[in-house]
Amino acid sequence: MIITQWGHSAASNEFKDEAISSRRSIKEFTDRPISPEEIEQLIGAAIRAPNHRSTEPWRFYVLGPEARRAYGAALGARKAKKVDDPDAAEAVLNKVANKHAKLPAMLAVSMLIDENPEIREEDYAATYMAIQNLSLAAHALGLGTHIKTGAVMDDPRSRTAVSVGNGERIIATIELGEPAATPDPKERRSVGEVTNWVP
Repeated sequence: MIITQWGHSAASNEFKDEAISSRRSIKEFTDRPISPEEIEQLIGAAIRAPNHRSTEPWRFYVLGPEARRAYGAALGARKAKKVDDPDAAEAVLNKVANKHAKLPAMLAVSMLIDENPEIREEDYAATYMAIQNLSLAAHALGLGTHIKTGAVMDDPRSRTAVSVGNGERIIATIELGEPAATPDPKERRSVGEVTNWVP
């Protein structure tokens, strides 16, 4: 299935609403490999995100098994610091590294860091819109994503694993694959609770 553009019919509006409301963060994947063509299609959807000034700040790193393991080891090392027993800490590190290595696919999304703070803020927002585009496109293809953030992305070991360039900031990592299980939806506030009508 190739996603080209959203249509304007009532049926396409229903499809869009369904894609948005049924998307979930997927934590369990099947063993089905994700092809380079599928990943390129998802990145193609990502780069059509709104982008003030057309700076196109986003960069996408598709991590192979070794890079995924190295990223997982960096995350595992941070988690292992909370474990007092050295053997147990080593087990934590290895478990996290192995889990990442076995993922069907994983991307790191970074943005170029502009010297102008206003542009940086706009570029951060644009990069997250690109991530949302990618996530919804994956869902439309029957794939699942788990978008992850955190201080680990600034860890020198993580940056080395990703091979991120100087002058770039990792915004998120995206675990990608065919869902093995889909969690139930989480309760959200109503539209009325989060909306203010300003005369």
